[in-house]
Amino acid sequence: MPIDQAARHCGVSIGMLSKLENGKGGQSRARPTCDDGLGLTILVVPKAHARWLEQAAAHAAKIGEDAAREQHTWLEE
Repeated sequence: MPIDQAARHCGVSIGMLSKLENGKGGQSRARPTCDDGLGLTILVVPKAHARWLEQAAAHAAKIGEDAAREQHTWLEE
């Protein structure tokens, strides 16, 4: 989604969304609005656990892709 559409969807300026995207939004009140507007959740964990969560997310995404591929194949038969 282009940044202008995402900003409009979240109800913030393109500049504000760009700052948040680049980690320069500080303690902005726009952050929860943007997270919610884009369907995101921020999860704060110890750095030592971040790799495990990234691996779990990658695995879940792969399972989802495989399931979608299987469903698509089934529909074509």
